[in-house]
Amino acid sequence: MRKIWMLIQRYRFFLILFAVNILLLFAAPEIGKNSFTVTKENFLEMISILPPIFVLLGLLDVWVERETMMKYMGKDAGIKGAVIAFIMGSAAAGPLYVSFPIAGMLLKKGVNLKNVFIFVGAWSTTKIPMILFEASNLGWRYMLLRLVCNVIGIAAIAVILEKSTPDAERDAIYEMAKDQ
Repeated sequence: MRKIWMLIQRYRFFLILFAVNILLLFAAPEIGKNSFTVTKENFLEMISILPPIFVLLGLLDVWVERETMMKYMGKDAGIKGAVIAFIMGSAAAGPLYVSFPIAGMLLKKGVNLKNVFIFVGAWSTTKIPMILFEASNLGWRYMLLRLVCNVIGIAAIAVILEKSTPDAERDAIYEMAKDQ
């Protein structure tokens, strides 16, 4: 019985949203059908993207030594680690939810928390195709201004988040990453 309760606790948000979708299907059938259609499309997209990402994460885990990651992106990496994290995030492809398993792997490999924040921030706002699109459609001045503002914002947020994270919480984050 305890295992069932733990499973319900773990997936409570999914179960609540599923129940709301079911209620919506009966209360407003057209909206309910649209809701299930959108949910199905999003699920299929996610399930088509995540398996290759997990394969790449497995290869990263096996092929790249923890010491190497710590050397280039760890606590003592300095600006070099931040630049690598920024380039990795900007060059990556896929929706934002793909960055979280990668961020978990980076934490597992001992990457500095600030660099993980930079990686996720760059993934969410500075994708190379988006930058090129902006340059061609909105102009180079706009693209450069937005890019500079994003770089400053990402760096500031990463530093603030790292400094405001208590040591005990930081240690707990690294421990959870090791258990993955």
